[in-house]
Amino acid sequence: MPLDRLNPVLERHVADLESAGTAKGAEAVVVGVRRPEGDRGPRFLLEGEGDAEFIRMNSNSYLGLSLRDDVIEAEEEGSRRYGAGPGAVRFISGTYDVHTRLEERLAAFHGRGAAMAFSSAYATIVSTMVPLVTKETVLVSDELNHNCIINAMKLARPAGKAVYAHNDVADLEAKLQEWVGKAARAIVCTDGIFSMRGDHAPLDEIVEVCRRFDAHFPENVVLIVDDSHGVGAFGNTGRGVEEYVGAEGVDILVGTLGKAFGVNGGYVVSDASVIRFLRENSPMYIYSNPITPGEANACIRAIDVVDSEEGVAMLARLRGLTKRFEEGLGRIGIETIPGDHPVVPLMIRDTARTKAMVRYLYDHGVLVTGLAYPVVPRGDEEIRCQVNADHTEADIDRVLEILAGFEG
Repeated sequence: MPLDRLNPVLERHVADLESAGTAKGAEAVVVGVRRPEGDRGPRFLLEGEGDAEFIRMNSNSYLGLSLRDDVIEAEEEGSRRYGAGPGAVRFISGTYDVHTRLEERLAAFHGRGAAMAFSSAYATIVSTMVPLVTKETVLVSDELNHNCIINAMKLARPAGKAVYAHNDVADLEAKLQEWVGKAARAIVCTDGIFSMRGDHAPLDEIVEVCRRFDAHFPENVVLIVDDSHGVGAFGNTGRGVEEYVGAEGVDILVGTLGKAFGVNGGYVVSDASVIRFLRENSPMYIYSNPITPGEANACIRAIDVVDSEEGVAMLARLRGLTKRFEEGLGRIGIETIPGDHPVVPLMIRDTARTKAMVRYLYDHGVLVTGLAYPVVPRGDEEIRCQVNADHTEADIDRVLEILAGFEG
């Protein structure tokens, strides 16, 4: 049946996105990766660009584990032992011991009672938040939370929703106060690392606010943190924002296996009772295939690397490279938001200049992500750069040299 009336509608919608500047556009297609050699880190080859090599400054693989031989070998070993795919969802045909071992490893890594792995971090946060919401729940969210939290709030049917100003603990307190006596359960949701800016939530202060209000809600104030950009990349041992600020009392922590750990999938850690509840009520866990056994085996190896003296050294190196990049940006007069996290935003604050700089960097062999109006408000236009531990000092200096030559 031809979609003769629907297709024009869809085409107009995409055309409107392109006119507004919000369309994602064509994706770069990676056709090859050249491994680190000498004083240079990995280089990426793109479809249509011949032998041109690109330094990737827009990767979430913060520790470079996705290209590490022992992680790749672990994935291959898991696939040989169990097969390329899981075959079905876990409750239908059973789970693999490699999945349960991964969950035990994650629970131990975070010092929690239990863990549960999902197909992605996005699926994790949606399938964690929504089942925990009742008609007597209020949801309270940071205004700059990731799209996954925003959509989870849209899907949920709580008694009410409140949004507090970004990282404003006083405003969070005011929002909770408004719901005292009106809701049985309060769920506070925040990113750990805010991925567009690289800044972090003041989790130690947020925990204290939640504790102060806990007695006012019969079913507790529950703090859910999505630290997908923090876990494995932030804190001296990679435990994320909790470790960095010394927070104790995050009730439910969501992380990803597809960023610093370099593989794929998402997970949640919490008390055993919470995880048992989620296994029975999380739709994207119950009705979606898990990550492959090979991926699960690779994730275990990646966690072992992070949770070692070598991992601590890699994290220290990552912080050093991040500082080198930030200091270099200061010398050439590019504004940034300083911090220890390897997301380093270049605050260009002009749409045309942002787009021109992204194109200039691409033409000079550097891959970055530009965020321009209307994706971000006027005056907040930026280029998000992400430092990885498998970059070299020479790579960082080369990117700075290229940036210094921009005249647009």
